[in-house]
Amino acid sequence: MTFHPKMPYDTGLHQSARVLPEAGEPFAFTLERRARLEAIAARYPADRRRSALLPALYLVQEQQGYVSARAMEHVAEVIGVTPAEVEDVVSYYTMFHPKPVGTYVLQVCRTLSCALGGAERVTDVLARKLGIKPGETDPSGMFTLLEVECLGACDRGPVVMVNDHWHECVTPEGAERLVDDLREKGPAALSGCHLCVERKSSQ
Repeated sequence: MTFHPKMPYDTGLHQSARVLPEAGEPFAFTLERRARLEAIAARYPADRRRSALLPALYLVQEQQGYVSARAMEHVAEVIGVTPAEVEDVVSYYTMFHPKPVGTYVLQVCRTLSCALGGAERVTDVLARKLGIKPGETDPSGMFTLLEVECLGACDRGPVVMVNDHWHECVTPEGAERLVDDLREKGPAALSGCHLCVERKSSQ
């Protein structure tokens, strides 16, 4: 007997078969984002410019919502690495999306601490409410549902990360309210993580 739900790891974000990223539209950084990237890259020695790869990918995703193959090629040229090296990073880290996603990306942690707290029930409720399966985007284009590995808040599970905001100790009922609040209030419904809230209240 086990309390841990069955997790088909080869069908989630890290699949054994390579999935080619979408080509996307021609991509180039806006002048403002290119300036931000150059400011970041300047923190490293000239021969270590590749160290700015992760910030470059965050800037891509900020600009177009996901990291397309053409964006990877642009980043490779700007940073001074190969497109394959950029794709290696994008395909490894779950925070980067190689295909278009919804306005709100709901990432449910499914690792042990969250699983023991009922994360699978949170995922089930979200899937039913949105009418999609994990890995899909709802017809409105507003929500994408993902299952991910540890989000680093094991003492506050189950955790649902919405874009860059944590929602902790999430119950199935709370997950339903979260979707309703996002539909009604938009970004104002995002609470931030527990530690950020504590830090603000102590200042």
